[in-house]
Amino acid sequence: MNVYDFDNTIYDGESAFDFFKFFLKKDKKLITFMPSIIIAFTKYKFGKLSIEEAMNKYGQKAVDYYLENPQFRGCISEFWDSHIKNIKPFYETVRKDDDLILSCSPEISLKEVCERLNIKSFIGTSIDEEKGKIDRLCLRENKVKAFFEQYPDSQIDDLYTDSFNDKPLMDISKNVYLVKGNKIKKIK
Repeated sequence: MNVYDFDNTIYDGESAFDFFKFFLKKDKKLITFMPSIIIAFTKYKFGKLSIEEAMNKYGQKAVDYYLENPQFRGCISEFWDSHIKNIKPFYETVRKDDDLILSCSPEISLKEVCERLNIKSFIGTSIDEEKGKIDRLCLRENKVKAFFEQYPDSQIDDLYTDSFNDKPLMDISKNVYLVKGNKIKKIK
């Protein structure tokens, strides 16, 4: 089985950030989130804030916004209409029918893009809509846990990722490919 991270691996960029910019054009109220997003992004880039800390501090705001805005779901399809072009060309050359996308990206977004790419399997960050909480943050060790929950008897043959944040997945994979832009380098 081939396993792919999504953002900056087969998608050129951070899809959640691109979606925020896309949705900002539709809902100007999102501008109120800009100061905290800029601060969080800057802290993250300078190593002063981990993804987990950002999710703990800002994730619930995103979930609340998502649940309070029914037009959000319809915009996911519209977003992918204009952003499917960001799928990197290399993916089509290595694609297999049993591919799995394993990403921190929200499953509500992954579902749409995976359908368009004819990818049957994906695992991402999930939201419990009834409780209004993030059910699973699919990141680092949680990716390994989610993988074995869904595929207890499976082996990762080839892992494609852009980041050593996926070290826990690297450790359980036969082969590992680091993707930087359009360059792919086998590192294991």
